[in-house]
This record gives sequence, structure tokens and C-alpha cells, in this order.
Amino acid sequence: MPELPEVEALREFLTDHLVGREIVRVLPTAVSVLKTYDPPPTALEGRTVTAVERHGKFLDLDADGLHLVTHLARAGWLRWHDRLPDGLPRPGKGPLALRVALATGEGFDLTEAGTQKRLAVYVTEAPGELPGIARLGPDPLADGFDEARFAALLEGERRQIKGALRDQSLIAGIGNAYSDEILHAARMSPFRLTSSLTEEEVHGLHVALLATLTEAVERSRGVAAGRLKAEKKSGLRVHGRTGEPCPVCGDTIREVSFADSSLQYCPTCQTGGKLLADRRMSRLLK
Repeated sequence: MPELPEVEALREFLTDHLVGREIVRVLPTAVSVLKTYDPPPTALEGRTVTAVERHGKFLDLDADGLHLVTHLARAGWLRWHDRLPDGLPRPGKGPLALRVALATGEGFDLTEAGTQKRLAVYVTEAPGELPGIARLGPDPLADGFDEARFAALLEGERRQIKGALRDQSLIAGIGNAYSDEILHAARMSPFRLTSSLTEEEVHGLHVALLATLTEAVERSRGVAAGRLKAEKKSGLRVHGRTGEPCPVCGDTIREVSFADSSLQYCPTCQTGGKLLADRRMSRLLK
């Protein structure tokens, strides 16, 4: 799933490639992708892109006051074309969900792999009123997200820190991968309860959060849209690396599996050598 660093890189890429250009066609090819119907996508045609913004994991293309807002969800992606393929795309064929064509002949496709269709596209005059954006917590890379603000967000929370970091209404933009990376950098168990954190631990977690996201954004900056997925994977130290050696201590990276996701961690760096219970695997072994 694209998270804050990748969506920020896409925002920068699209700012360079879209702003000042006229949209001539918006073609949805999957009915499931459209979450709003008034105004219709065709209302964007003939408008010029004036800005590209990011709200957490949402991309927002402003075309003369009308916004095309996208959430790529778990398996969605944006594919840029210096020249779009000739002819109209056929609905229901392949991963293509929506195509945006520019007057220059350039454009981009929104695609989604797999059978679970969660990619979402909205056309609206007020992106801040969309439910997914309206509920977002503060952006961790925005001015003012200092340690005091972070501590205030965690105060009163009584849940595992992994879940708190992923909660978009608490902090916007962090998902499964970067929460693993942040907790590894902070040397903290993903099962640690937020209510048990000391001031020193909150400080260390805040430092790790900012450093991890800032480094990921810098690593992705200037990378073409088509290479961002590979860039993300190459920069991850624990997430998605079950069975590999920890780059910090050399211990074997372990995994805890859930119904539709998994987390990775280093026992030596994060849990004092203790292996976290993987209930899903335990049931399979019985």
C-alpha cells in the first residue's frame, strides 16, 4: 500500500507533470472506482490543473477549483505515460480503473491489482468534506507536529502502539510498512501499550517517526512514478523481510500474521529477545 512517503513523491512528480496542463478526457473503466457522481468526471474536462496536494494518503488534483481526489488503497497505483496509448481503453479489461488524458498527449492511468477493489476516486469542489479526509489526524511532516503534539495525541490512548500509529484519525499517512520501520528504529515492541510509554520512550518514538518518514521521502524524491514501489521496498529494513537478518544486530526478522496483514520485527532490537505470539500460525500448527 502506498503510504505517506510514496504519495508525497507522487504529489511532487505530478506537480511537475500536470500543473499548467489542460485535462481533455477523464475515462473511468471500472464502475467500482467512482465514489461520487455529482459532479461527474467529465466536468474536469477542459479545465487546467492548478495544483496537486496530499492529505495523508489521499492525492488531490485541483483543476480550476474542481478536485480529482484519489486514494490508492492497498493495491492501487498511478502509471504515467509520456504518450497515452492510442484508442479508448475497454471497460473491465485488466487492472486499469481510470485514465486521465492531457491536451499534450500525456496522461496517467490509475490501476488496481487483485480482486478486492478498494481504489477510490472522488470528484468534488470541497475535498476537506470527504469523510476519509475530514477524519484525518495531523500530518506528521507538517509544521507544528512537535514532540508535545505527539505526546498529546498518545495521551489517553490504551492500545498497542502499532495500531495507534496506523490509525489515520490519530496521525495521517502511516500504514503497515512504515509503522514497522518506525518501531524498529525506536527499538520498541509493536505490542507495547501506548499508556505504558515513558516520556523518554515518547521522545525516542517521535524522533524515530520523523526520521523514518523524512528519510523515506528524501529517498523517493525525484524517482519516477513507475519506480517508486521498488524504491520503497529497497529502503525497508524489517517490513516484508521475514527470515532475513536484521541490518542492525543480525538477528532473524520475525513475523506476526493476522487475517489480512502481517507485521515484522526484530526480537533483539525490539522485544528483548522475546518472540511475539503469532496466534494464526499457532492455530495452524495444532
